[in-house]
Amino acid sequence: MKYFASLLLVIFSLQTFAQEGKRIVIIHTNDMHSHLNGFAPEVNYTPLSVNDDRTIGGFARLAAIIKNEKQDSPDNTVVIDAGDFLMGTLFHTVEANTGFQLPLMSQMGYDVVCLGNHEFDFGTPALARIIRVSLKNGILPEILLGNVVTSADDSSDDDLEALYAEGVIKHTLVMEKGGLKIGFFSLMGVNAAEVAPRAKPVTFEKQKKFATRAVAELKAQKCDMIICISHSGLVKGKNGQWEGEDADLAREVKGISLILSAHTHSLLDKPLIVNDVPIVQAGEYGEFAGRLVVRVSNGKASVESFKLLTVDDTIMGDRVTDEKIKEQEKRITDIILKPLGLDYNTPVMETPVLLEFDEQADLENSNIGPVVADAIHYYINRHNSAGADLSMTSAGIIRDKIMPGVQTPADIFRVMPLGSGRDKVPGYALSRLYITGHELKNVLGILLAAYKSNSDYYCFYSGIRAEYDPDRGLLKKKVVKIEIIKPDGTIVNVDMSKKNKTLYSITANSYMLEFIGIIKKKSFGLINVVPKDVNGNKVTDMTTAVIDMDENREGVQEGKEWLALLEYLQQMKDVNNNGIPDIEKKYYEAVKSIVKVR
Repeated sequence: MKYFASLLLVIFSLQTFAQEGKRIVIIHTNDMHSHLNGFAPEVNYTPLSVNDDRTIGGFARLAAIIKNEKQDSPDNTVVIDAGDFLMGTLFHTVEANTGFQLPLMSQMGYDVVCLGNHEFDFGTPALARIIRVSLKNGILPEILLGNVVTSADDSSDDDLEALYAEGVIKHTLVMEKGGLKIGFFSLMGVNAAEVAPRAKPVTFEKQKKFATRAVAELKAQKCDMIICISHSGLVKGKNGQWEGEDADLAREVKGISLILSAHTHSLLDKPLIVNDVPIVQAGEYGEFAGRLVVRVSNGKASVESFKLLTVDDTIMGDRVTDEKIKEQEKRITDIILKPLGLDYNTPVMETPVLLEFDEQADLENSNIGPVVADAIHYYINRHNSAGADLSMTSAGIIRDKIMPGVQTPADIFRVMPLGSGRDKVPGYALSRLYITGHELKNVLGILLAAYKSNSDYYCFYSGIRAEYDPDRGLLKKKVVKIEIIKPDGTIVNVDMSKKNKTLYSITANSYMLEFIGIIKKKSFGLINVVPKDVNGNKVTDMTTAVIDMDENREGVQEGKEWLALLEYLQQMKDVNNNGIPDIEKKYYEAVKSIVKVR
């Protein structure tokens, strides 16, 4: 009788286990953009003490979270980053030389990372070089990018192809965790691919086509669950609900158990369920890590729990991680900042107010965009004899806000961190093109419309005052008045008629000015703008438009937006006499260069 009762108990326990299934804990981040230190300002970041600063993020704190999770569940915890882990702070500027961040992420406990569009910012050869140098410095997480298509005719992606051939980068991955066989694949989305022009000659296969093939491959390997790490994204629709490429993917491809989303910097406080597929995303810059518990039972994965872990000063950071980051700060100073007469922690400026913009809503009332545009205009007209009639930047180029307090070069660089030129100083080179008054009207008109579909196209201007009527139907008719404001304060009215052949110079970074050359395509042939040099000759090679910031030296000395912002802020008055310049009061609120009229 006792034997029979014990047998029943065993059978009941096995049945209960079968019903409950197996459990996996997923810690996930996305779009961290090399924010290794907490922010902002960075001088306030104290990762090895708690409850004494208001900074958020920081890899030392994140490492402590991961360590605790893996100690609690060592056999069934997997840590994943969904891409754009590079590019956004001074730390990314030395990656090609030092290969620091990927080995650090492995030491922190990351198991898998996905390549996003910004990993290609320096070009495909540079990405391959970063990974190759990183391999020399330690073990790397598994690196995924599934739908990449390399070129058979162009040798510039051969180094990337070699990394795939060696298995350093993979299209798909199978991993054993918690008694489960988990299949992974990754994707670069449509919009992400569009904003990765330097990935060429690499292209990206359509998401649905690759995902369908990847799911079939992983199913053939008898995976218990299949996770898609998608650098595609989610956005809020007009109805306030989440939608976008990753929601479409969940609808169109069967067999995906879970989508870890990235690219759009979206913060979801709970999983979005589409076609029974949970989709999660954890914001940006390592401010949060997602903690997702998934249970797999009878071949089906379901969400047991989800929460966002706030990475802030309530967390005691990991000392080893912090020490490694401090050592990297010294390398950054030696390689990048010392030649510019700077140090990582040199005070540059202070502000009592927040300088920011809301990319999802109120761009018109940004107070940081006008500061950046004015800084570029000041910088160009100070250092180049030809100067500029107007200067501009876009919301897509501005990557961070400036928090109240004392700012250092690290804080200023985060505002304008993207790109590279032909010198050793990070950042896109500032360039200059010439167009007629009629073309200027057309450029302003299409940019006023373009940002409605993509907020990255919203522009901020300096050296110009313009008026537009939003009720005018055609793009080219919206702008009704343009004035150029000279550095000495003289105002010049721009004749916007076709008969006016006077050329006006526009300054922006080289990446942004390339947009002028494709306006005809973007406006479906309605508007044509021909970018020119000072003599009126058509410019087809943007490298010829780079501005020389020191005409007394041999060669072209490139200017950078972040250096323009740094210099502009440093020349402001020290109002409180503490030796640190203060932000001008006019920037406490938005300074508007283009205004609506009725």
